[in-house]
Amino acid sequence: MVIHSTFADFILFIYVHVSESDHNYDPSEMAVIKEKMKKLFPAGTDLERKLYHAIREYNTFDKSRLNELLEDSFDHFDKKGVALNGDVIKDVQEIFVADGGMNTDEAKALETLTKVIEHHTKS
Repeated sequence: MVIHSTFADFILFIYVHVSESDHNYDPSEMAVIKEKMKKLFPAGTDLERKLYHAIREYNTFDKSRLNELLEDSFDHFDKKGVALNGDVIKDVQEIFVADGGMNTDEAKALETLTKVIEHHTKS
């Protein structure tokens, strides 16, 4: 299952997932995401609109299919020649701790994402 037309949109979806993994869109996490978005999208992109679209998309997404989405999307973008690097894990960690710490749900989400990302950076 692939739902994003660009790798940047997929990564933003991951950032939103990370922020919501503790069942709260914390303003400090949103601020970190907005900073990360400046590197993801070209100048002139309406970042607020892009972020809120990603949040709406995430909120309506069937979370039981998240692992399928992650695996399929990474495979899809790998085949398109998009290089994944360790910065994504570092960015995700920064978002997780932006609200002051990491709870059990966030730790589980980080573990899942790290496994998938590491698998795709070694492939």
